[in-house]
Amino acid sequence: NRGNAARFSRAARAMLAGIVPACVRGGNAFPFCAMKQERETPSTQPNLILTGFMGTGKSSVGRLLARRLKRPFVDTDKEIEKRVRRKIKDIFAEEGEAAFRALERRCVEEWLPEAGAVVATGGGILTSPGMSEALRSRGVVVTLFASPETIFARTRGGSRPLLETEDPLAKIRALLAARERDYLNAGIGVLTDGRTMPELAAGILRIYRRACRARRA
Repeated sequence: NRGNAARFSRAARAMLAGIVPACVRGGNAFPFCAMKQERETPSTQPNLILTGFMGTGKSSVGRLLARRLKRPFVDTDKEIEKRVRRKIKDIFAEEGEAAFRALERRCVEEWLPEAGAVVATGGGILTSPGMSEALRSRGVVVTLFASPETIFARTRGGSRPLLETEDPLAKIRALLAARERDYLNAGIGVLTDGRTMPELAAGILRIYRRACRARRA
């Protein structure tokens, strides 16, 4: 809700206000949020890449968009687990975060489709130097945002190695503050608080289409 959104830093709110469509920022009017069934998109169209903090809805809305666009859906966390045949929590526990970030880079640079897919990244993928540029080179990047309280509610009870602490909400706030600039610089931002998946998908689809038209211009 708007109360939660107000907890973002002043810089983040100012930047998001200029780039997030009204239908995904808030309010009751959703003039373009009636999601229509999409025609099959050629595989030459750019990837649609969703990034942002854990619990912002990347995988959920990504799957919906993939169905609507009739495209393959790739979750980078799942792709890494499939390629190395290990769970992410085990990689963190046995080799540390740096080893996992190296696998994320390899996933983006080597394992993602060249085009025609909907991709959801891990929440910390942008913390590695150069990853914003690497993602943008692979498609249209949209960054999802949510308030710390919303993220805490969505991730509570799940398996999140970085949140295995006595005060996960405080850890969420600290991680968001550290990563805020990376998220804001990665791609077009969308606030997800209080939005349904169809509403979010419709707004993201509009952003994606505009970006594709701009690339062709």
